[in-house]
Amino acid sequence: MSLLLSELKIGNFYVKNRIVMPPMDMYETQVLDGKINQFHLIHYGARALGGVGLIIVQACAINENAKIADNDIGLWGDFQIQGHKELVDLCHHFGAKVAIQLNHSGRKNSCKQAISKAPSNIAFSEKFSKLHVLSKDEILQIEQEFIQSAKRAKEAGYDAIELHSAHGYLLSSFLSPLSNQRDDEYGGSFENRARLLCDIIKRIKKEVDITLFVRISATEWQEGGWNLEDSKKLALILENLGVDMLDISAGGNTNKPSLVPNIAPLYQAPYAKALKEVVKIPISCVGLINSASEGEALLLGEVCDLVCYGRKLLRNPNFTNEAAVALNEREKITPNYSRAYLQNNTKSF
Repeated sequence: MSLLLSELKIGNFYVKNRIVMPPMDMYETQVLDGKINQFHLIHYGARALGGVGLIIVQACAINENAKIADNDIGLWGDFQIQGHKELVDLCHHFGAKVAIQLNHSGRKNSCKQAISKAPSNIAFSEKFSKLHVLSKDEILQIEQEFIQSAKRAKEAGYDAIELHSAHGYLLSSFLSPLSNQRDDEYGGSFENRARLLCDIIKRIKKEVDITLFVRISATEWQEGGWNLEDSKKLALILENLGVDMLDISAGGNTNKPSLVPNIAPLYQAPYAKALKEVVKIPISCVGLINSASEGEALLLGEVCDLVCYGRKLLRNPNFTNEAAVALNEREKITPNYSRAYLQNNTKSF
């Protein structure tokens, strides 16, 4: 039996395989109300039907001014819950577990009328030059909005929540000493810069009681910025707070970082492996992973516990079936599609 197609317990549920559709923004709301629509149902439903074990739905704004772009989805109001429930029910029907990534865009809000929110007066780039430095009261309000959105996510039936603390969005920008130069309890020391993220986690664990993931950028690829050693330290803290899975990515907080690695298949795998060595909770790996054999090798090498196939699943919603062929587990092909994978039809696999 392959590891890629084997089940895994995360928090309080099992996924049927280790194939993950990571959060990828689709920018498809049609009237700027943040509501799930037919596109999202078909887009995510197709991947669930195709056999993906875990789907993490794209970045979902916690308030109307927290969107990355005008056409983002949201969970800032009760009126949005029903659409999410329909999406979750559809994916559950086909056997997938579903998480929702909650996010505040922070310094990287590209909506037409946006003013980006930031921990300090340091813009991400000229494109995001309209900046507002958050007061303590505003930070506490944003914390509360994360909690309210988490409660709506649970009401919609999601199996898990992922806090987006990567790629330079709000929670990520608080972590970095380059973007956070506050002199209050939210800035300065490592503990202070991690305070907002940790406070949100504590409240979700206490008030919402749902499986919780956190996505982090293992490094921002910039001298003097957030780095892998910081991430190791944070990973231990998050594990102790009860986080159930860490979703490991990199970059995004610095506009033109000077330490960018060679962007090639599996280029982020070393970050996942380094963090898996310091925590016991599951770790997911991202970064141009394109084949079943690559995913299986990552799992066999104890690089990670789950494998994220982003672009691959955009290209092919039925990748899991092809993985079953490649890993000699044809019995795991979605039955309705098994005729497409007869021996004489799969030479290209």
